[in-house]
Amino acid sequence: MTTKLYTKDEIVEKAKEIAHMIANTEQVEFFKKAEEQINDNQLVREKIASLKTLQKQAVNFQAIGKERAQKLVEDKIDKIQEEIDALPIVQEFKQSQVEVNELLQLVSNAIANNVTNEIIESTGGDQLRGETGSKVRNSQPGSCS
Repeated sequence: MTTKLYTKDEIVEKAKEIAHMIANTEQVEFFKKAEEQINDNQLVREKIASLKTLQKQAVNFQAIGKERAQKLVEDKIDKIQEEIDALPIVQEFKQSQVEVNELLQLVSNAIANNVTNEIIESTGGDQLRGETGSKVRNSQPGSCS
């Protein structure tokens, strides 16, 4: 039995199909809605604008060696960042990022594991030991090494 060999282009085409599927999941839809709500939220936009202004000030104070002023500004930055992070809408957005990343990791791991298992299987190896056929054959007693 001959196994079909695939080209890189065919694999990339399938990857695009999978990407399209992932982009159309509940997790990604929730992520997009959460991001839109954040961008539409006046309070969040104001806090982010303040954050950017303070970050510029911190860089300027650092550049001219005003360490005490820089520290005060950095403390304000931390406070505003905590206020932003405490907003339920931001927490939902961050959770949606985690869920999308978990989905991507799941797909990545599934591909890696299945490629490994197919290699082991196609060489007559031992999946339980995670060894390809050539390694199994060469590790048996009486084999020439």
